[in-house]
Amino acid sequence: MRILGRDDVHTALDGLEPAVLDAVRTAYVLHGHGSSQVPFSSFLRPSRPAGSRVIALPARLDGPRPVLGLKWISSFPANVEQGLQRASSLQILNDLDTGYPMALLEGGRISAVRTAASAALAAAALHRGRPVRTAGLIGCGTINEQVVRYLTRTLPELDSVVLYDAAPGRAEVFAAGLRARYPHLAFRTGGPADALSAETVSIATTDSTYWLDLEHYPDRPEGQVILHLSLRDLASASLLGTANVVDDTEHVLREQTSLHRLEQQVGHRRFVHAEIAGILDGAEPPGGATVVFSPFGLGVLDLAVAQVVLDAATAAGLGADVGGFDPGRHPVTSTPGRPA
Repeated sequence: MRILGRDDVHTALDGLEPAVLDAVRTAYVLHGHGSSQVPFSSFLRPSRPAGSRVIALPARLDGPRPVLGLKWISSFPANVEQGLQRASSLQILNDLDTGYPMALLEGGRISAVRTAASAALAAAALHRGRPVRTAGLIGCGTINEQVVRYLTRTLPELDSVVLYDAAPGRAEVFAAGLRARYPHLAFRTGGPADALSAETVSIATTDSTYWLDLEHYPDRPEGQVILHLSLRDLASASLLGTANVVDDTEHVLREQTSLHRLEQQVGHRRFVHAEIAGILDGAEPPGGATVVFSPFGLGVLDLAVAQVVLDAATAAGLGADVGGFDPGRHPVTSTPGRPA
């Protein structure tokens, strides 16, 4: 079995943005065509720390590069107060012929990258090809760090970004780091209203209190696209006045997401206007003063990106092959001269 640790994955991902975007787009379209299997995610919630969870996402993706496997990811929001990453993850890929595990990858960066790539693809598609020059980031962590990386690929006219975090000092540190990496972009910090003044807004926080009511910010630009990546920041009622796009309706209307709570409040799902797979495959995006993209996060995206990473790492000689992770030979059927 091929094992790729954190450093192997980071090295393999360097310069791989076009391949990642293509893999995510292809996975979405295949999923939209029914060429996938994505069971509901399974959630484990430890008794402490409060708000923590571990999630299993099994998936199968068909198509020209079929892949089968499991994403196992934890989310412990209290980690960030200790200088640790909120999320940690492992990705297992299984051999398609035998079912044996063939690769184990550290999946934290893969998860962040696929989230950012899906958001960036959605932003470009939902803006209907219009030039986008301003972006707002709500939450200054790993996910939005990667969102900037991928928005620069899908929104080439982007020139300014405003950052907001509940801890102002984090926003300043985050802005300084981004300025060093993207000198062609202007970064500044501000409050929620400043971030929500942008044409594209990415929300990726550790908050799950539905604290952000869009109705309190009526001066947002016409045609704004909001990437609601953390799924539980927006007040549910404010989503009745937006055009809502999801990755998979059955998946996102679960686990007390903002859209799930809205369904419970109004008793229907008619507020979901489209799924992103169809739009990426050529369907017309919904119109509206504000379009909100709420992706639950499909395991097929992680599988597709993990396969791209594994291919790049193998070509570069990264990682290690380790034996002993298969069950071995069958004691009867592997014996010569066995009965037919």
